[in-house]
Amino acid sequence: MGLYLRRLFHVGRRASHRVSPLSLNTLNPINPFFNTINVSSSSHGSFLDCPLIWLTSFPFIIRYPFVSKSSPNRIFDDISKESICNIIQIIQQEQWDDNRIICLLDSALAPIWMSRALVELKGDPRLALQFFNWAGTRIGFCHTTESYCILIHILFYARMYFDANRIIRELVLLRWVLPGCHVFDVLWSTRGVCVPGFGVFDALFRVLTGLGMLEEAIECFLRMEKDRVLPKPRSCNELLHRLSKSGKRELSRKFFKDMVGAGISPLVFTYNIMIDNMCKGGDLEAARSLFEKMKQTGLMPDVFTYNSLIDVYEKAGKRELSRKFFKDMVGAGISPSVVTYSIMISNMCKEGDLGTARRLFEKMKQTGLMPDAVTYNSLIDGYEKAGKRELSRKLFEDMVGAGIRPSVFTYNIMISNMCKGGDLGTARRLFEKMKQTELRPDLSTYNSLIDGYGKFGFLDESVSIFEEMKDAGFKPNVITYSALINSFCKFGKMPQAFEFLHEMKINGVIPDVVTYSTLIDAFCKEGMMQEAINFFVYMRRVGLLPNEFTYNSLIDASCKLGNLNDALELANEMLQAGVDLDIVTYTALVDGLCKGGRIKAAEEIFQAMLKAGVIPNVAVYTALIDGLCKNNSIETAKELFDEMLDKGVIPDRSSYTALIDGNLKHGNLQEALNLRDIMIDLGMEFDLPVQRAKELFDEMIQRGLHPDEILCICLLRKYYEPGKVDEAIELQNEMVKKRLITCSDDLAVPTLQT
Repeated sequence: MGLYLRRLFHVGRRASHRVSPLSLNTLNPINPFFNTINVSSSSHGSFLDCPLIWLTSFPFIIRYPFVSKSSPNRIFDDISKESICNIIQIIQQEQWDDNRIICLLDSALAPIWMSRALVELKGDPRLALQFFNWAGTRIGFCHTTESYCILIHILFYARMYFDANRIIRELVLLRWVLPGCHVFDVLWSTRGVCVPGFGVFDALFRVLTGLGMLEEAIECFLRMEKDRVLPKPRSCNELLHRLSKSGKRELSRKFFKDMVGAGISPLVFTYNIMIDNMCKGGDLEAARSLFEKMKQTGLMPDVFTYNSLIDVYEKAGKRELSRKFFKDMVGAGISPSVVTYSIMISNMCKEGDLGTARRLFEKMKQTGLMPDAVTYNSLIDGYEKAGKRELSRKLFEDMVGAGIRPSVFTYNIMISNMCKGGDLGTARRLFEKMKQTELRPDLSTYNSLIDGYGKFGFLDESVSIFEEMKDAGFKPNVITYSALINSFCKFGKMPQAFEFLHEMKINGVIPDVVTYSTLIDAFCKEGMMQEAINFFVYMRRVGLLPNEFTYNSLIDASCKLGNLNDALELANEMLQAGVDLDIVTYTALVDGLCKGGRIKAAEEIFQAMLKAGVIPNVAVYTALIDGLCKNNSIETAKELFDEMLDKGVIPDRSSYTALIDGNLKHGNLQEALNLRDIMIDLGMEFDLPVQRAKELFDEMIQRGLHPDEILCICLLRKYYEPGKVDEAIELQNEMVKKRLITCSDDLAVPTLQT
């Protein structure tokens, strides 16, 4: 009666369930894979909607269990042996259209018959597979999880591993196992079908891993561990590798701990995965600790182990430890690979240590290793950023000559740095050559050219490349628009800059800090402070945090306009916002305060700069020296000048001129002349304001000193340049008369520059 009701109720449902269950276990609320219930289409209820199926299935679960210590041939003793023999004969004769077998598959007992038939066919695994596949094509019939697992055992025992893995994969992808049950459980319960072989469970574990079902694979491992059927170390390595690759580092570490705890001995590859995992997670100490543990277990680290450690310690700036790993590696008889050298060369180039990087590059070639594109790219980029463009171009040529094809990244390095250096012609030629080699320029390539041409005033060319980029199918990004806005702002074309700002907003490109900072700087340079402040307020209102450049533009403009209190308030706000004051900020403040006569405040800012660990440059020293000289603090100015020299900061022409002017103002003629002589010896052009130069000339004459020709010509030039020709001729004639200069007719006074 139960069978009748079950079949009646199940009509029209079987086709919607690819796999039917035959066993019940406790519901597992943790992992959805282990309590999956296949929901049929909306026109049919789900399996849970049919409690009658659960009720009527129960007698068969009890009557025909798959966990038995007895012979598998006794599993279905209650089913007629004669009937089974007849069915097997039909199958062996491949009479698939026989009405008896068709009726059998349409019956409610079909899943039971299928499992029994597969057991009987275990001696002919290929026929068992053929029968299984044919039955699966029958409309209305669906295999049970048990029939899948029985076939898997048969195929695995017959060493038909490819087919067995395919069937496991098919079963797993169906995701139809009883609530609280796992494929492993059913596979374990049917293990008596053939002589038990535990490799099949490892195969299930590998299939789950290969399908990216990582948490399900871990659950499978835990069940395997419980029954002491452990996966192979290689299979565990694959799961560890995939967990690490997917960023699940903590889960990876936990699984590593579990596998070691289960008694699986890690291989060198296992340690490599975990050390690399820890290195990429920034856990240097854990990586090193595991490295030491690896050696203690008697395993020899290989080149991949050392590469991971060398790379992470290089990137962390711990070069001593990185070099130690490199030496230990060579000492252990492990030859560094191209990757090893490339890691070290790359990090040395980033730190600006090009000399060591180049020596390592040459050593690499001497060992017979061929540098790859990554190695060349690191050096080319390093030389370009250091301004050594001839060396970078030579390396580029060597790279091509060695048969190594430059990548888009290589071309981008060259084009970007050439654009920054103003070598636009070469950059454009490289761009065209790049296209000829069938390499497609990317957005970065176009952005470099747009920025380069615009920055050097070739605005039409910049816009032309912008249009070319769009025609090539690239959508301008915030970097593209910011470069265009910056170029037009730089050359005072604010209306066009705002047109690009409007266009980027229409195209859904959101302006960033660089975009707004560029506009704020342009307004500041135009003296339009209110507009600059309005943009400053707006950018903060939309959630953008101003950076050093933003604040520096406003502070510098405020100082130049004499709004010193506003400048100081901005500097204070800058600190409160967590933005560090840099040398540009301090220079603007010191210079502004000095010019505003607030020398004491300027000195306090200078001291605050030193306390903050910001190293003064020549500009900030000169600003303070000039301010001290004009504030009658010549002695303090001299001390500051000497301090600048002691700290290795080389004074420029403005530094000497400021101190010369201060000495002249305080009557220190000889000191002024001594400083002038030093300037000339250093190859600097001597220059003074016209009034100060005339005062120096007159004072020397009064003291009976003969001004030299350099001072005389400097003074004459100061008269000629603004067009005071008559005064210049009069002074020139006086100088000739006093035999201070030899030229009397030539009014084109030469420029004194060595």
